[in-house]
Amino acid sequence: MNEYASHDADLQDLPTRILIVEDDAGMRTLLSRTLQADGYRLRAVPDARSMWEALETEAADLVILDVMMPGMNGLDLCRALRQGGIRGGVEDESFTRIPIIMVSARGEELDRVLGLELGADDYVAKPFGQKELLARVRAVLRRGKNAVAPAPGRQRREVINFAGWSLDLRRRELYDPSGAIVEISGAEHDLLVSFLDNPQRVIGRDRLLELSRTRLGDVSDRSIDVLVSRLRRKLGTEADSLIRTVRGQGYIFTAAVDRV
Repeated sequence: MNEYASHDADLQDLPTRILIVEDDAGMRTLLSRTLQADGYRLRAVPDARSMWEALETEAADLVILDVMMPGMNGLDLCRALRQGGIRGGVEDESFTRIPIIMVSARGEELDRVLGLELGADDYVAKPFGQKELLARVRAVLRRGKNAVAPAPGRQRREVINFAGWSLDLRRRELYDPSGAIVEISGAEHDLLVSFLDNPQRVIGRDRLLELSRTRLGDVSDRSIDVLVSRLRRKLGTEADSLIRTVRGQGYIFTAAVDRV
């Protein structure tokens, strides 16, 4: 399928342009038919080059990436999108905001954590049921829509300061107390925003996954602990006091937060 399929009028208020990147022709057809039947507009391509060409032609509201592809695999593509990708030979920040669902026959927790680290919004292990896929697609689209839409009559402030650090929400850039940029993944950024939106409040692991838009399916996995550990390392020597573990409950962000 190279053209978007028709879209149900009942879903016009939702982002519905979905781009599937899957090298297996049979799986491309299955994913396309499943999503098209639910009213989404589809394009399906087999590789990295086709994905960039498709995004040049028209933006997507969600990208579904297969992990195991020849050449540039899904994890590489996820990283490239989160870093801005390339449009017309230059980086394009709009790519960093596209929701991404990774799809793979490899369902090990390490692979799910790696996808999260690179900025994926969800990770679906093959084989999966059609109802599960549709539920995950709807959840990611819904969370993405809520994340970018400010409350009526209220504009979200774009810079958050805490303990000498600054997070620029528009640029998705973190600055340390000296003013230097600290590189963080999309998942680390979303997790930090979750903490900054709920300072000095205990938040459970499952709630953190939900707030940070990075739910990976199995609520029993400990991927959020790995992500917190990585974020702490980015925040330096005082991170353990900034993000404190509350035994048996979750985590608490202890610093005062100032939005400017």
